[in-house]
Amino acid sequence: MAYFQNTLFQYCDFDDNSFIDSPRTTSLVVEDGLDSDLEDDLDSIKPKTDTSAAEVRNGKDIQGIQWERLKFSRDKYREIRLKQYKNYESLALPHERIEKECKEVDKGNSFYDFQFNTRLVRSTIVHFQLRNLLAATSKHDVYLMQNYSVMHWSSLRRRCKEVLNVAKPIVTRIKYPAPFAQTFSRIQISTVAVKDNLIAVGGFRGELICKNLNQSGVAFCAKITTDENAITNSIDMCQSPEGSMRIITANNDAQIRVFDANNFACLSHFMFPWSVNNTSVSPDGRLLAVLGDSSECLLADAKSGKVVSNLRGHLDYSFSSAWHPDGRIVATGNQDTTCRLWDLRNLSESLAVLKGRIGAIRAIKFSSDGRFLAMAEAADFVHVFDTWSDYATCQEIDLFGEIAGISFSPDTEALFVGVADRTYGSLLEFNRRHYNHYLDCMF
Repeated sequence: MAYFQNTLFQYCDFDDNSFIDSPRTTSLVVEDGLDSDLEDDLDSIKPKTDTSAAEVRNGKDIQGIQWERLKFSRDKYREIRLKQYKNYESLALPHERIEKECKEVDKGNSFYDFQFNTRLVRSTIVHFQLRNLLAATSKHDVYLMQNYSVMHWSSLRRRCKEVLNVAKPIVTRIKYPAPFAQTFSRIQISTVAVKDNLIAVGGFRGELICKNLNQSGVAFCAKITTDENAITNSIDMCQSPEGSMRIITANNDAQIRVFDANNFACLSHFMFPWSVNNTSVSPDGRLLAVLGDSSECLLADAKSGKVVSNLRGHLDYSFSSAWHPDGRIVATGNQDTTCRLWDLRNLSESLAVLKGRIGAIRAIKFSSDGRFLAMAEAADFVHVFDTWSDYATCQEIDLFGEIAGISFSPDTEALFVGVADRTYGSLLEFNRRHYNHYLDCMF
């Protein structure tokens, strides 16, 4: 498996490194998290690691980067990163055509305001292409992967707690017959999904781990494939048309598997011609977007796995997708640095092409009300598009570091961004801006 990383500040020389937190200091929560509950009192390091909205209004960087101690200003370093950041490509195809297709977008908007940034929790990326490592279940509750743990961050209490540890041997709460009756430990987490008090975690060797958040112990842990290159690339949790909860896994063995979320029985599996990197189910549970090591994206029948449509237009491999809540639009994110929007009423060509700044589109999320589409690049940029403007207006969130995942809160009031970096890895929180249109009319 290839290793590819653009390290923050790799192009910079420092006047003084003394301001940078030591790995031990910034990784205190990470390292101690392997064997202990992390709801410790960390107030002593909060002033160094946290950044509030009030501090930002007074001139502090949202990530706490002390630019005054560097040889380069923030603007200068942004210029350097834009020129020198290396986007990973699997298919070296010319991109000239993409530029002509991309939609012109006004990026000077602000839909979500910066609220808080903490370096007490940070996502750990173990595969440079997989960035679904964060999920919000409310505007106050976020779950993210950190080393061999899944952490819960409370934005109300500003505290973190370990909810799942996969470094130690995992014992399931329910006894399963072979081949599921195995003991696992030190699982490398590749993807995380949370829904309805159930957390599902994928592993580098094809593992699937499920835990009920309101119950102790692990409910299910198994290696769901025997293939040597079997990494679980993504997990989607959804309701079937009949109303039951399903867990859908996409694996490098070119298969999709559907599990019952109640008893974890494997209900079906579908084979595809290439490694499957991502799946997402339409809101009505009938269609499955299938993306992988191909420039084509597929739509398949969620019950039979039969391909019903091919989506052609991307130039590289795809790793992210999302459905608009109305079920008519599906978005696909690709290593060619674009997100394409597809209208089910006409799939012969994409409805629109949205362009990133420097890297692959690794994560895509629609807000639950359908108003916004968040698109995260591999690093440095998250774009929030207003769907009501036909995706023509956008807020560009500019930060530094590899992005581990993004998530809207279910009520759309918060947007969370996970940043993975040795020093500045963190969790950023943005709150939705509300306009008083009545007052606007008055003035």
